[in-house]
Amino acid sequence: MSSPARTKRIAFILVAVVVVAGAALAWALSAPRPRYSAEEWQALGLAGDAAAGRLVFFAGGCDSCHKSPGQDDPLRLGGGLELKTPFGSFYPPNISSDPVDGIGAWRPVDIANALMSGVSPDGQHFYPAFPYTSYQRMTPKDVANLAAFLRTLPAVKGRAPENALTFPFSIRRAVGLWKLLYFDNASLRPDPSQSEQWNRGRYLVEGPGHCGECHTPRGFLGAMDLRRALAGAPTPDGHGKSANLRGGDFLNWTNADIVEALTSGFTPSGDVLGAGMTAVTRNLAELPESDRQAIAVYLKSLPPLGPPAPAKP
Repeated sequence: MSSPARTKRIAFILVAVVVVAGAALAWALSAPRPRYSAEEWQALGLAGDAAAGRLVFFAGGCDSCHKSPGQDDPLRLGGGLELKTPFGSFYPPNISSDPVDGIGAWRPVDIANALMSGVSPDGQHFYPAFPYTSYQRMTPKDVANLAAFLRTLPAVKGRAPENALTFPFSIRRAVGLWKLLYFDNASLRPDPSQSEQWNRGRYLVEGPGHCGECHTPRGFLGAMDLRRALAGAPTPDGHGKSANLRGGDFLNWTNADIVEALTSGFTPSGDVLGAGMTAVTRNLAELPESDRQAIAVYLKSLPPLGPPAPAKP
C-alpha cells in the first residue's frame, strides 16, 4: 500500500475511533439518573397522606396541563391538551389512576423520580415541558402525599397523542445532555436567615408552584435564565407575555393585593387575571390563606428587576 493511501486509511480509522468514542461518551453522559432507588425511597418511611396531597396537587397546578380536554373537572386527568412551543407540540400524558393508560401502576418512587428527576419508570427522560426543573425542589413528604392523593382520583381511559417535535429536539436521549447543562437534580434548602413564612413562600413559588416556568425568560435551548428569575417572559405558546413579578406595576402591589389576586383573580386596578393565570388562581384559592400570604411575602422581598436593556445598534 502506498504511503498516501496508508495515511488516508489511518486518518479514517482515527476519525472513526473519535466519532465512536464521542458517541459512547455522549450516550454515557446522557443516561437518565433517577433521584431515588426503590430501597432509598422505602428507607424514607413515607406513607403518604391523601388529604395533604390534595393541597400539593392544587399548589402544583397538575390539572392545568393534565386535565382531559373538553371538560371542567380538574380531577379527570386523561391528558392530551396540546402545548405549543418553539420546539413543537407537547401532549401531557394521562396521569389518572388507570393502571394501563394512566399511572395507576406506578409506585410512589416512580412518581418521585418523575417529579424530582424527570425520569420515567422505564428509564427514559421526560422533556422539560414537564416542569421537573421546579418540581425537583419539592420535599419527599409532599411528593409522597401527592402520590397518595393521585391514587384516589378516577381512572380515565385513553392515551395522549405522541409529542410532535422538530429534529433534533425529537431525540429524547439528548435531554440527558440538556440536563447536564441546566438541571442540578437537587432539593431546595431553607434559608435560616429568613422567616418560616418567607421560606414557605419561596418553596411554593420555586417548587410546586413553578412560577418561574412562565414568568422567567428562557435561553435558546429553553432553559430558564435564572439571572432574571420572575422578571417576565413570553408565554410558552408565544402569544402574550407573563408579567414581571419584580418590576412595573407589580412593585406598587401590596401583600394584601397579591393575596387578593391569588384568591379572587382581581388586581388592584379592578382587572381580572386572565390567560393561564385563571387556572393558577383557581388552584391557589384551594390553599389556606396563609400560603397565599407566604407567597406574597416572598415575592415582595425580591429585589426589583426591570426589563432587559435594549440592544445597542
